[in-house]
Amino acid sequence: MPTDPVGRFLAALDPEHREAVAARPRAEQERLAGAWERELESDTELDTLDELSPPAAEAEAARRVLESGAD
Repeated sequence: MPTDPVGRFLAALDPEHREAVAARPRAEQERLAGAWERELESDTELDTLDELSPPAAEAEAARRVLESGAD
């Protein structure tokens, strides 16, 4: 399992989005990973999901980041 924020963010994405984001410049990947980490930290609904399934919470946060227009 990746330990850097970009690697963790990419791992949380579904395969289609993972390929698209991985093809972007590193700076863009880092920006998206930062937004993803902020989403994980700030959303209390994800805290509950994280207790049940950390991968599901990470995937949901990744989906939200991409849908918010950060992509």
